[in-house]
Amino acid sequence: MKLGIRLMVTGLVVTLVAAACSDGATPDEIVLLTHDSFALSEGTLEAFTEETGIAVVIQPAGDAGSMVNQAVLTKDNPLGDVMYGIDNTFLSRAVSEGIFVAHTAADIDAVDPLLRIDGDIVTPINYGDVCVNYDIDALGSTDTAPPTSLSDLTSPGYKDLLVVQDPATSSPGLSFLLATIAAYPDGADYDWKAYWTDLFDNGVAVASDWTEAYTSTFTMAGGDRPLVVSYASSPPAEVLFGELDAAPTAIMTDGCSRQIEYAGVMAGTPHGDAARQLVDFLLGLDVQEDIPLNMFVYPANTNAELPEVFVTYTTFPDAPVIMEPNAVELNRERWIQEWTAIARSAG
Repeated sequence: MKLGIRLMVTGLVVTLVAAACSDGATPDEIVLLTHDSFALSEGTLEAFTEETGIAVVIQPAGDAGSMVNQAVLTKDNPLGDVMYGIDNTFLSRAVSEGIFVAHTAADIDAVDPLLRIDGDIVTPINYGDVCVNYDIDALGSTDTAPPTSLSDLTSPGYKDLLVVQDPATSSPGLSFLLATIAAYPDGADYDWKAYWTDLFDNGVAVASDWTEAYTSTFTMAGGDRPLVVSYASSPPAEVLFGELDAAPTAIMTDGCSRQIEYAGVMAGTPHGDAARQLVDFLLGLDVQEDIPLNMFVYPANTNAELPEVFVTYTTFPDAPVIMEPNAVELNRERWIQEWTAIARSAG
């Protein structure tokens, strides 16, 4: 399958930091800095301890944006030895601030090149696609066919049917905004700002985050919107948690945006060897095959076997957008401010 297309706006400018990464004696423990959504099955990280004699201490640091902010502010005295969960919307800032030391993981050749970063500054661990999902029965009850393109969403037949997330406060909201910018770029006769103006004119609702959109406003949760920005992994999650024989939801494969999460050795760690071993372990099959049913994203290691529910009920978009991290970093705040102005004008 095709993993994605790159939007080549500008290359990722990498500054390698000659930071101290002392090794010395094997430590008793190392700290894994993560976002709050990190989850693995009990015993998974203990396998690393059995292999190496090194315990892994998990240090949650809020969402991905908060985690990066903290890492930048404390880079001279890092909060952890390895960071997991930085994604491609925040990566460029972290790299430019020099909070990582490059490391080429042992199994990196099993990772699709589209997920990798030049110089292996960080290691891809998992990915997920943000896509418009729809409630099959609820949409059918309106006699409306499922949308097949971003342009469909501005058509009268989909008026008042879609809920999205605010890109200023939500990671999937930002990812969906990036997908629309890729489809309707700045400078085009019909750009993304014109598209969003039409989307608001067509009654799009905006939630503050994924939880509000999916578990409150979406019809699957009793809301009144049968279209929602969510993930390509949401249909298999519905099957798994609902103990169903068929997915009650499906995705629109156009307008999807790929989120890639990375792990990296933090500059300034006094436990460089142990940190590199942990990154290798996160890309190994023990962790990679444990990721889908715990975090509902897809493993970066192509040798990992997917759970049957993912194989059966996942639809992969043909060409999800993968926007260059530096392009996101250079434009993120402007894009969010311009989107916010459009939303406020829509009232």
